[in-house]
Amino acid sequence: MAKSRKPGKTWMPARNDKRLFTLDVFIFGGPITEKFWKKSKIVSRIIQIRGDQTLEDLHNAIFEAFDREEEHLYEFQVGGKEPHDRDASNYVHEFALEGPFGDETKHKGIVHDTRIGSLKLKPRQYFFYWFDFGDSWWHKITVASIEETAPSGQYPKITARVGDSPPQYPDEEE
Repeated sequence: MAKSRKPGKTWMPARNDKRLFTLDVFIFGGPITEKFWKKSKIVSRIIQIRGDQTLEDLHNAIFEAFDREEEHLYEFQVGGKEPHDRDASNYVHEFALEGPFGDETKHKGIVHDTRIGSLKLKPRQYFFYWFDFGDSWWHKITVASIEETAPSGQYPKITARVGDSPPQYPDEEE
């Protein structure tokens, strides 16, 4: 007898999906001051992650890559052309299913259950990451490449940084 899946649970490929995804992560929206944008025209990071790792792992890498200090709710939107696209599949932290965000039918899956390899990503495809629903930090993530096997080492891995990290809260900027 087959096991039934919980609603909202995403299919996960085998734990041994060792493909290497190289992702360009660009900040394009949030509470960034004009002064900061003049100083840093582009703010991006390159992150490598294996196919058997989760969207939660990717969130943690982005959090570290942009020097964030305080956790907030977040969501990945895959398959849409722009943020909040109705055609996108949304993957959220399980806490986002509570309170005012609690419409389970709106979400495709939970970030800690969703492996990168299950998203069926292709090179040059992009998707969105929305961090802190109040301040609305928006990131566009482009798949730079997918290799069949990741070299040995710890992943996810931040391999490049362009521009300074903006302060998480604008009033912290000097």
